[in-house]
Amino acid sequence: MKIVMLGAPGAGKGTQAKMIAAKYEVPHISTGDIFRANIKNGTELGRKAKEYMDQGLLVPDELTVDLVIDRLSQEDCKKGYILDGFPRTIPQAEALDAALAKRGEKMDYAIDVDVPDENIVNRMSGRRACTGCGATYHIVHNPSGKGDICETCGEVLVLRDDDQPETVQKRLTVYHDQTQPLIDYYTTQGILKAVDGTQDMNDVFTAITKILEA
Repeated sequence: MKIVMLGAPGAGKGTQAKMIAAKYEVPHISTGDIFRANIKNGTELGRKAKEYMDQGLLVPDELTVDLVIDRLSQEDCKKGYILDGFPRTIPQAEALDAALAKRGEKMDYAIDVDVPDENIVNRMSGRRACTGCGATYHIVHNPSGKGDICETCGEVLVLRDDDQPETVQKRLTVYHDQTQPLIDYYTTQGILKAVDGTQDMNDVFTAITKILEA
């Protein structure tokens, strides 16, 4: 079960990827998590990635492709995996397919969590992230019981730079320009499946499991 999750930033594909990973016991591989860990640890990759992310731009291919391919070679990926946040462009998708083909493998599904831009801006501007442990909340849908303080570690919650409304709109523009073509790419391959991401997250998950178990 090799799955690519597609959808605009804030569409909820990361949440769905984690739920799929838990149900089917395969790793959830998020380039966003890898980048954030590097940023928090102050690595050179993290500093480079942050420069792009803070501007709402995509991190360049050369910082991501080799990293992801190496990750897919690890033991826990033998049963499959869910890619979240990669590939983001046609060249990345082609590089991924070429690397998999060398190993006699290919992607099984590309699942598009479809949400209108307006919904996404509202969702993301309400997100709050912990400056300590990185836990995420939402002021409407998943608020902290301690207000602006993280329930887990007690550190302060903030609106991340890349969740600011103007940055979100910029990220959506980048997404439509660079990532949207992947929908056509995977449709041509016959593996694209779309789900309505405006539903309750459990209903979205039910729709996805029906696709995977059809």
